[in-house]
Amino acid sequence: MIMTTPADPLIGRVLERRYQIDAPIARGGMSAVYVGTDVRLHRRVAIKVMDARYVGDPQFLRRFEFEARAVAGLSHPGLVAVYDQSIDGDIAFLVMELVRGGSVRELLRERGPMPPHAVAAIGIPMLGGLGTAHRAGLVHRDVKPENVLISDTGDIKVADFGLVRAVAEAGVTSASVILGTAAYLSPEQVSSTDIDARSDVYSAGVLMFELLTGRQPFSGSTQLALAYQRLSYDVPAPSDLIPGVPPQIDDIVLRATERRPDDRFADGFAMQHAILDAVDEIGLPPFTVPAPSQASARVTNAIARPVVPRDIAPPAVARPRDVAGTRQATDPEGYPYDADEYDDYAPDDSDLYDADYDDPPEPRNARRADEPSRDLLPTTRGTATLVWFLLVIAVAAGLAALGWALGSAVS
Repeated sequence: MIMTTPADPLIGRVLERRYQIDAPIARGGMSAVYVGTDVRLHRRVAIKVMDARYVGDPQFLRRFEFEARAVAGLSHPGLVAVYDQSIDGDIAFLVMELVRGGSVRELLRERGPMPPHAVAAIGIPMLGGLGTAHRAGLVHRDVKPENVLISDTGDIKVADFGLVRAVAEAGVTSASVILGTAAYLSPEQVSSTDIDARSDVYSAGVLMFELLTGRQPFSGSTQLALAYQRLSYDVPAPSDLIPGVPPQIDDIVLRATERRPDDRFADGFAMQHAILDAVDEIGLPPFTVPAPSQASARVTNAIARPVVPRDIAPPAVARPRDVAGTRQATDPEGYPYDADEYDDYAPDDSDLYDADYDDPPEPRNARRADEPSRDLLPTTRGTATLVWFLLVIAVAAGLAALGWALGSAVS
């Protein structure tokens, strides 16, 4: 659901004296995502703020930190990079790479089912990202269209690694996790806790089925009934619903969604290689997946929205111009940067103080507590007047005394 309320209390807040929350992008059951600014490195980021109910749960916080550190150690173009994780007061948050685009879910809503070459263009980088995590011993547990992002340049990236496990191990409840992912759960996620990379493979197979057909393979009157469908039924071949799907693509989906984990691809890389082989065998053309237009516009508008910080902002710095005419400045830690370039992101100096600022600047005419009142001190002008007055009196008195003396001598 897109967040549109202008009264969000987090807007303008600076977390850990570094990450400024600028504008909302979206909200889910576990978290809200914002466009933000790293004021130390002067770059745009995505800030995922977890729901307040998890912040007081020590189990969640431990798992949240562990998973974030693990994902931050991964590097692959098919993964959304994690930059930082922390807790600031009552806010647990992740700082991630900002993907200027939208999700596969939003693209499905805009364009409907996709042809095989488009599905392959999404599946290959997605599975490369998953495979990288699998080789590092990590399992996503929540592979679905909402967690696969498409950038404006056509890059495909998997987001939200580790969050489901952190929430599932929280003392709050894991019901929301099942409700949110019922259509993509593997059979073992429904019936046991023995989860490995092959669970992500199953979910990826369901996702491919939906991309090809425009619908999910199972249905149920409740989310729980939907989840249990996969214990008794197999995912059908996509060509059963959409004519023209090549048999090689059918075979990949069917193998990925086998009910027994041992019958599936071993991990994301194994499934990726199967798709690459099918692309070569069929001769599918290369394709750049377009980002969903509405979602891309939403992120662009969020980036452009002006924000006044409500928390601790970096101190203002001098901005001299160098010989070439480019304004140069230094950040709070003394590193130089191009101030003209950063002006697109940073608020004007005049906007750094507002009614909610914690430490407003001292008024120009304010006095210190240990400074005596100016009302008790003579001014310079008053002192000069007094001196001249006393001088005039002294001269007059002298003349009078001289006149008196002369008068006495004459008499």
